[in-house]
Amino acid sequence: MVYIFYGTDDFSTHEALDEIKKGLGEPSMLVANTSRLEGARLRPDELESAVQSMPFFGEKRLVIIDGLLGRFEPREKRGAAKKAAKPAKEGEVELHKHFAALINAAPDSSVLVLMDGEVGKSNALLKEISPKANIRLFAPLKGIPLESWAKKRVAQVGGTISEEALKNLVRLVGSDLWVMKGEIEKLVLYVGGRAVEADDVKKLVGLSREASIFTLVDAIVDGRLNLANQAMNEMLESGAAPSYVLVMLARQLRLLVRAKELKNAGQSESAIQGTLGLGDFPFRKTLEQSSRYTMMRLRDFYHSLLDTDLAIKTGRYDDELALTILVSGLCSQPK
Repeated sequence: MVYIFYGTDDFSTHEALDEIKKGLGEPSMLVANTSRLEGARLRPDELESAVQSMPFFGEKRLVIIDGLLGRFEPREKRGAAKKAAKPAKEGEVELHKHFAALINAAPDSSVLVLMDGEVGKSNALLKEISPKANIRLFAPLKGIPLESWAKKRVAQVGGTISEEALKNLVRLVGSDLWVMKGEIEKLVLYVGGRAVEADDVKKLVGLSREASIFTLVDAIVDGRLNLANQAMNEMLESGAAPSYVLVMLARQLRLLVRAKELKNAGQSESAIQGTLGLGDFPFRKTLEQSSRYTMMRLRDFYHSLLDTDLAIKTGRYDDELALTILVSGLCSQPK
């Protein structure tokens, strides 16, 4: 089975991946039968090795591929009408067909999940593999669907919420389901069995962890290691796992890239905010931070995150040490 999960709602994408994992047997055994590959630098022989390998004392192997579809997104001339694709990189005219052949020929023992951000219908690799794939788009929730999601999540953690409180919560947090999940859990714990009311939302939903992420990113941009370590440690001491901090950093990086792209394309601030699905405070901070980063610096940031994730998954470092090394390295990068 081949799954394609794409879109900017990475929270729902990760939940969908977790559902697949639950159906693939004993978690401890699945760890040994899971490969996670970086699509931007993936070679066909590496993909073939991962896909064709037999499961180790299990029935299935899970192969997760991040960002491979994005590698084959068409280039468009800025300010001009959309045109048919040129490959994202020179010399890759036929490479998508090679990858597609390997994916389409995957044995029944391998479950492939391709995870990506925004992907267009003209994507060359998507066209080649979509007939055999289970495709799901995860777009940001807005309006009534977002309210319904939040209300359902409140019920899942054993709480109830008034309509006014629900609308205020959605207005403050926006479409960021990572933050929404954390704020809901905090609210339900705070009210201790009664319904969450508007005053509770006003009092508690200060976006404290998201504010800490902005502080951390600000410190990284300025190369202020002491402040970056302070922001990181405050998050860890407040109960955030190192993996959560990494996820939030990766998410903020994607928002910075997208905000910069939309700004460069001449989009208005209101249009950019609508596309990103952010509340007022996180949107303003994201827009401000994106203006302080070059695209080259953002790419370096991205590769550092990938290297850190790999170091944790391979056991080279424990997660907290890997996060500390990452922050130190990012702060020392040239501006």
